[in-house]
Order: sequence, then structure tokens, then C-alpha cells
Amino acid sequence: MYYTMIIKSEQDMLDFGASFAKTLSKSSDSATVLELIGDVGSGKTTFTRGLAAGLNIDTPITSPSFTISKSYALPDSPGRLIHYDFYRLPDPGLMTEDLYENLQNPHNIIVLEWSNSVADILPDDHVTITISYTPDNFREVTI
Repeated sequence: MYYTMIIKSEQDMLDFGASFAKTLSKSSDSATVLELIGDVGSGKTTFTRGLAAGLNIDTPITSPSFTISKSYALPDSPGRLIHYDFYRLPDPGLMTEDLYENLQNPHNIIVLEWSNSVADILPDDHVTITISYTPDNFREVTI
């Protein structure tokens, strides 16, 4: 099943991320995985900032483009929000092992950008969110 919506501003993307966080449920033996697909500047990290706010994370969320991953404690949980960006890594090497280990913790929420190079280890039940530009410079989000 697909769901599509139009996002008209940065604040709308932040609000969408925060409301999406409230829909997450833990019914799996592995981490919750969100795969974000979209061009550079489409709003993937903005969505993640909103998601973090909805999870009550008060640490500033920044893009992991140069560090490859960033990890944030989830309040009142033994898990973490882990944000990966594989844009610069067509061969993620050791980062594949890091991701695999983090996938094993059912309390973790993992957000992946540019995940083609690690697609073979993602769980079947991961959520894919595609963010596309519209002709009027809004964003179309498909889940």
C-alpha cells in the first residue's frame, strides 16, 4: 500500500517527521528501518530532524554526509536513533558491519540515506519514504 502527500515548506516536513514518529511501533525482533530516497536537498535530513523531535530527542540533528553516521539516544529507551548517509560510499566496507550490528537491536530506529550499497542487508519490513521535487518546488512524499 502506498501513501502520497505534498509537503509545501520546511516546517511541513518537520511536522510530517514528528507525526511519523508517533506511528512507529515495536512489533519486530530487529530495529525499525526507514529508507529515505530523494535527490540532494530534497528534505531527507529535514524529515529526520522532525522524526527526532517527535521521538523527544533534543540534541540537534545534522546531516551525516561527511561522518557517514550519527547516533542519538532515544529518551526512556535502551535504543538509539541512528542516521546513516552512504552517499559517498559506493562500497561501505566496515560500515556494513556497523549497520548490521545496529539492525540487531530491536529498540533502535535506523534512518538510511543513499542505501543502495547496503540494500541486501535491510530487513524485508523496512519502510521506504521517497521524496521528490514537484514542478512548483514543493515535495511529494510517497511511503
